[in-house]
Amino acid sequence: MTSQALTQHIWRKKSYLCVGLDTDPTKIPAHLRQSPDPIFEFNKQIIDATADFCVAYKPNWAFYEALGSQGWDSLQKTLEYIPDEMFVIADAKRGDIGNTAHKYAAAFFEHHKVDAVTLSPYMGYDSVSPFTNQPNRWAILLALTSNPGSADFQLLELRNGRMLFEQVIETALTWPNNEQLMFVVGATQAEMLGQIRQLAPEHFLLVPGVGVQGGSLEQVSRYGLNAQGGLLVNASRSILYAADGTDFAIAARREALALKQEMGRYLEQYGR
Repeated sequence: MTSQALTQHIWRKKSYLCVGLDTDPTKIPAHLRQSPDPIFEFNKQIIDATADFCVAYKPNWAFYEALGSQGWDSLQKTLEYIPDEMFVIADAKRGDIGNTAHKYAAAFFEHHKVDAVTLSPYMGYDSVSPFTNQPNRWAILLALTSNPGSADFQLLELRNGRMLFEQVIETALTWPNNEQLMFVVGATQAEMLGQIRQLAPEHFLLVPGVGVQGGSLEQVSRYGLNAQGGLLVNASRSILYAADGTDFAIAARREALALKQEMGRYLEQYGR
């Protein structure tokens, strides 16, 4: 998907909601567990319930890999079921060099046919370039995450006065095809979004951590929105597990609608 197409999708729907498909079989409603493929049936109903209100889906690869071949089958069926107009992110957090990186890129873009992959930038340009040398495909680099351990490395101050996460963004923006980069910024780090926007004023930011993790959508929107929209704000558990009975999809739709409506107000307020 092109940046222009994603921007148009955001403004047409008045939403920058990304629904994370972190599907845990232990949390699927009991009435689905007798179906031939409970994971896919759950995902299918979540997608049907939320597709009107979001612009992206983000399956978390670990939740499917952990289930072996059955998980891979559920994941592939889920990817094929997601509507074509959606931006699809493989939340896989890969990061390797040489032929390995090329094989990962081929797996995600040629086999799974996703639009973007989350990557660790720790190994540098040659670990990222295989993901940005294909048109309309995206590499989403971990920059400033919301987990407690993020301070171990990401907030380290370098000799030039930059923090490590700032240097990651600044250096990545010097790489060829950097227009195909996005950056992960945790919603619980909203106070730093302003300086991140100064470093990367035109690039999209993928922002997890709104909802169960407690990030403020208003703060994220105030500091992160730009004229293109420029944000994909992810919500997973708050939507997926809004209810645990036969009404789970209705509850998921209600949560997604509430976020979409709030985003519409912020787009008008902060996105111009």
